[in-house]
Amino acid sequence: MISFISTIVPKAAFKMPHSMAILTIFVIGLVLTACSPAQDTAEKESTISSMSSTSAEGYSDVVKGKVLQFPQDHLAHNDFKIEWWYLTANLTTTTGEDIGVQWTQFRIGLRPQTSTITLKENDWITNQLYMAHAAVTTKSEHLIAEKWSRGHPQLAGVEPQPFEVHLQNWQWLSQSEQLLPATLTVAGEQFKYQLQLSSQQPLQLQGEQGYSSKSADKSVASYYYSQPFIDVTGEITRHGVTEQVTGKAWLDREWSSQFLTKAQQGWDWFSLRLDDDSTLMMFRLRGQDDTDHFYSGRRMFADGSGRNINSQDNPGDISMEPTQWQQTALGKHPIAWHLRIDSEGIDVTTDALNPNSDMLVSTSYWEGPITISGSHKGKGYMELTGYR
Repeated sequence: MISFISTIVPKAAFKMPHSMAILTIFVIGLVLTACSPAQDTAEKESTISSMSSTSAEGYSDVVKGKVLQFPQDHLAHNDFKIEWWYLTANLTTTTGEDIGVQWTQFRIGLRPQTSTITLKENDWITNQLYMAHAAVTTKSEHLIAEKWSRGHPQLAGVEPQPFEVHLQNWQWLSQSEQLLPATLTVAGEQFKYQLQLSSQQPLQLQGEQGYSSKSADKSVASYYYSQPFIDVTGEITRHGVTEQVTGKAWLDREWSSQFLTKAQQGWDWFSLRLDDDSTLMMFRLRGQDDTDHFYSGRRMFADGSGRNINSQDNPGDISMEPTQWQQTALGKHPIAWHLRIDSEGIDVTTDALNPNSDMLVSTSYWEGPITISGSHKGKGYMELTGYR
C-alpha cells in the first residue's frame, strides 16, 4: 500500500484546462509502505500541468548552452524538480486492429537535496517520489493503470548498466547503457504488455540543442530530447487474450524544475508520424488568451537532421485550432484539430482514435492515439492538460 498526503492550492485560485495546465502546488508528504500496489487515488485535483508550474526554489536551473551527454543524461537528474521517461506507440494487431500504448515514469523531487540524512543511515528517507502511468487504447476502450513508490533501488529508480527505469514490476530494460534496444514490460489489472524496442536512428535534441523554451521570454525551459523512430514488436494481453503487435513508437525525455509560468493555463502536445517518413513534434502552451499562447515544434528526419519552428522567431508560422470538442469525465476537451505549419508545407487535421481517453489517475490529463489526414497522412499521439 502507498498512501500520500497532497497539499493543493485551492481550485478557485486558477483556471484549469489540460496537457500543460496550471497549477496545483504539489507538496507530497509520504508515508510509504512498500509491499502492495494499491494506492489512494481519491484526490484527482493534481495535474501534470500543476506540478510543472510550482516553485523551483532550491532546485537546479535549466541553462541555455549546456551540452547534453549520453548515456549519462538518460539517467535521473535528482537536482531538478521533475522529469519523465515517456513512450507512446501506434501499433497494429495481427487482426488489423489499431491500438495505442502509453508508458510514462515520472520522478518528482519532494524537496531540494539539502538533508544530511542519507539512505545509508535511514532506508525510509528519500528526496524522490516515482509515479508511473500506462494505458492501452483502442477505438472502443481506454484501459489505464498507475503506480507510485518512493525512490529506492529495490522499489523504483533508474540504473545505468544496463540502463533500466523501473517502478516495482514495470520496467524499461535495455541491453546496454544506451536507451535501445530495450524491452518494456508493464502489467496492470486489466491489461499487460511486453514490447521489444529498437532503433538505428540518432537521438533528436529538441529546441536549441536540447534547451526547449516554454515561454516567449524564455523565463521557463526544459532539457528535452526524443527518439521518434522506434520499431516495435511484442504482445499485448487484454481481458485474458494475448495478441501479437507491431508498429512504431516515440520516446521523449524531459526534465526541469519549472515547465510553466504562473500565467500559462496548460498545453496541447502532438507527436506526428507522417507518410513522407518524417516526424513532427509540436506543442502549444496556453496563456490567458489567444495572444498569449506560445508555440514550438520540430520536424525530424531519420538521419538525425531536423528543423525547429517556434512562434518567437516566426510569428504566425504555426497554427493550432480545435475543430471538435467533447465532454469527457475530466472536462470539455478538443478531440480534433487543424494543424498548420506554413514553412514546412504541413496542413493537416487530426482525429482521436478514442475521444474518451482521459487518464483518470491521481495526476489527471487526456492522452491518446490520433490519425492524421490532409497534406500528409499518418498516425500519432496527443496529450492535453488543463481542461475542465
